[in-house]
Amino acid sequence: MIQIKHLFKTYGEVDSGAHALEDVSIDIADGDIVGIIGMSGAGKSTLVRCINLLERPTSGQIVVDGQDVVGLSGAALRAYRRRVAMIFQSFGLLSQKTVLANVCFPYLAATGKVTAENRARALELLDLVGLKEKAASYPSQLSGGQQQRVAIARALACEPEYILCDEATSALDPASTNTILKLLRDINRETGVTVIVITHSMGVVEKICRNVVVLDHGRVVEQGSVADVFADPRSDAAKVLLERVDWDA
Repeated sequence: MIQIKHLFKTYGEVDSGAHALEDVSIDIADGDIVGIIGMSGAGKSTLVRCINLLERPTSGQIVVDGQDVVGLSGAALRAYRRRVAMIFQSFGLLSQKTVLANVCFPYLAATGKVTAENRARALELLDLVGLKEKAASYPSQLSGGQQQRVAIARALACEPEYILCDEATSALDPASTNTILKLLRDINRETGVTVIVITHSMGVVEKICRNVVVLDHGRVVEQGSVADVFADPRSDAAKVLLERVDWDA
């Protein structure tokens, strides 16, 4: 499991800088699908970038399966990042490489080569996301939803234990969004991979997540099961996101 303990992230001087995260504590159980939600500027993306150590927290702990990973470097950091895959809003595909080469890229980055076994596994993953027939195509020849499915296949290449989705559906139309969310749900059910969904959409949380954490100005203001938070939101941020606010009051 992932245990985030009293996490702070400050840009600039600790006393006078911008506080992106303030005393964030969250437990994420293995196999869960957790939504981390908040308005723009709430600290969602900073938090997910701290989890995979693209950003180093100013203080606090990120304990993964009993190990505090904040201080990892070198080979240990690379090994940890192979356990934590990332899916971005902008897809992040390499435009000059084929779909198959994009899915194989994690193997190339990890070992410096791509084997026949790697290519076979990549084709299996493309089949899983329904795009095996697009293996020889280039990203520019795919729709946004198809590109995101390729990104998911690539994320699965190193058999991660955790998948972090940073606004992974915000650039997609409703039909493509539903396809991606169903795919992530099915992958979670079939493999047991833990999925952490960063989003500003309560609709996304309602469709896929079991638990939800609400951030507001870098702080956790509410957390619990999706059913409980949706039925009785306590924080102002959750009420706004659920449109439970009387704007004319």
